[in-house]
Amino acid sequence: MIRRQTRLRREYLYRKGLEEKERATAERKAQLKAAVEDGKRIPTELKKDAVALQKQIDLDGNADTTINPLDDEYLYAGVSDPKLVLTTSHNPSSRLKQFAKEVRLILPNCQRLNRGHFVVKDLVAACKSNDVTDLIVLHEHRGVPDSLVICHLPYGPTAYFSLSNVVMRHDIPNVGPVQEVYPHLVFHNFTTKLGKRLESILKYLFPVPKPDSKRVISFVNSEDYISFRHHTYSGPDNKIELSEAGPRFEMRLFEIRQGTLEQSHTNIEWKLRPYMNTAKKRYFIGDEEEEQ
Repeated sequence: MIRRQTRLRREYLYRKGLEEKERATAERKAQLKAAVEDGKRIPTELKKDAVALQKQIDLDGNADTTINPLDDEYLYAGVSDPKLVLTTSHNPSSRLKQFAKEVRLILPNCQRLNRGHFVVKDLVAACKSNDVTDLIVLHEHRGVPDSLVICHLPYGPTAYFSLSNVVMRHDIPNVGPVQEVYPHLVFHNFTTKLGKRLESILKYLFPVPKPDSKRVISFVNSEDYISFRHHTYSGPDNKIELSEAGPRFEMRLFEIRQGTLEQSHTNIEWKLRPYMNTAKKRYFIGDEEEEQ
């Protein structure tokens, strides 16, 4: 069993390496094609390989050469419902336990697991053996939830988020009931390449809803801070009444790794570097114009 998992992991990494090479080649061909069609000067970095790239463009013709990065990681997403496991760090406080219960209500087909003495390696192995698609781990600091980890199984990726402004359901005035139906999802300002990647990580935590579902979960990006809101609505089509079901919090992505949670040696796909001189001027998830 261990040898089989090692072989499958090695094959997956090989496919990911080929995918990165094909994506880089596709981007270079797109730059050359755009320069030729617009009658502009060929970029300096493409002059050496311009003839070879042009031959490949002629051979491709009108075929769609877009590289889809979801082929391996989310191959069966949407075909079958996701199966989630939610747990916490060791020795969770009562507030973190309550927050974990509320997060479990948000996610359909989610099972909450008491961490106990489980180490991460055994936890991931147990999830893989039971065909779990995503493992979610909540962390805290002095009783305040401050971190969320989403690990897609069996090969990754793993996304790390920081949490802030966490408001529980019982702290929201006039909070509505929580429905168990599959929710509709709203993603706002996830326009960049990283934004699309993050949208796919969050989107495939939820199964496909029915058209008559009256439950909405929103992920609104503003200056790379993602506001999470959970609502239900009622009333006729011309008069909709929203009712917040909670909880609410802000998320900020600070790292995406290509492997699973127990693998510390895997490649870092993206990492937040807030101390760079241009960090305050750049937005990584959405466009600056839409956020303003």
